[in-house]
Amino acid sequence: MRVHRAPLVSVVVPAYGVEAWLGECLDSLLAQEHRALEVVVVDDGSPDRSAAIAEGYAARDDRVRVVRRPNGGLGAARNTGVASATGEYLAFADSDDVVPPAAYATLVAALERSGSDFATGSCVRWESDGLHEPPWMRRLHTPPRRGATVAEHPELLGDVFAWNKLFRRSWWDAQGLSWPEGVRYEDQPTTTRAFLAGRFDVLDEVVYHWRIRAEGTSITQQRSSLADLRDRAATKLDSLAAVRAHGDPDVEAVFVDRVLAGDLHRYFVEIPGCDDAWWHLLRGMVADIWTDRSLVDSGLPPVHRLVGWLVEQDRREDAAAVIRWFLALDGPAPRAGRRLAVPPEVLDPASVPPSALAVRPHE
Repeated sequence: MRVHRAPLVSVVVPAYGVEAWLGECLDSLLAQEHRALEVVVVDDGSPDRSAAIAEGYAARDDRVRVVRRPNGGLGAARNTGVASATGEYLAFADSDDVVPPAAYATLVAALERSGSDFATGSCVRWESDGLHEPPWMRRLHTPPRRGATVAEHPELLGDVFAWNKLFRRSWWDAQGLSWPEGVRYEDQPTTTRAFLAGRFDVLDEVVYHWRIRAEGTSITQQRSSLADLRDRAATKLDSLAAVRAHGDPDVEAVFVDRVLAGDLHRYFVEIPGCDDAWWHLLRGMVADIWTDRSLVDSGLPPVHRLVGWLVEQDRREDAAAVIRWFLALDGPAPRAGRRLAVPPEVLDPASVPPSALAVRPHE
């Protein structure tokens, strides 16, 4: 009688300066219900005890291997781990996060049924007051889908994370996928190319616990720096180039107006007090991405569409004034009918086209 062998899942875990969290991450991986697992910890030249912690796990469990390399950043560490991985399936976990016990069993089962190239599940943000599933992640992953394509669901391009996905390794190699090196926000260019190239399963189960560090060391909490904005612009433009090369105007429209616009509000709140170089870089990014389009037509909320228009017009002081007003509100922005009611002492309404103040019927 032939015995069915469970497919081997390789999980690549870059480690740099994570001695406080690495043990909890590795414990969660070794507790997976899918036992056919190898965990490739990549010591990215970490200055703390991360490598020693990983070596301790490797000594106790032969499913853990440690690969050492000089510091090169997250993308380079992931690529090093992929080169060392041997499984039929490939996953990525950040070393300060946790993977729930059924995650890889659920993802493997989906791919074994469907034959798709990769699968993606939802995640929860692990914050100081508990676990919270972002509403936009819930929306992207509901309802579940099998064998989907980007043409059918271009909004899935907004699921930019590396760590909530399981890839068929043979397909990953055939597509020549890798992670950008030397830049932050390296997830988006690679996941964009994956969605464009493959068929994928979309699961509504939570497969990842994403830790939001309270002390603010996460790279996603450093948006006021010029280096952060420069990397964000580079990865957005890289991803956009792949979408344009794909050649589907409907996919491109969703990607530009909804996906690429989606995180701009986090940068807009940094406009008050920003320096000249940061402002010029923000304006350049907006101009390079939206060209003859306008953020007035994007999927941003009303106030941020207005701020986007002000950025396009190089009206820095007005943009800062609107953001300060908005952040000081105790509740949603006031409106008069289908228009934002921005006080005239904040912004002269006559200096703004009606489209920049418009509130859509569903908003």
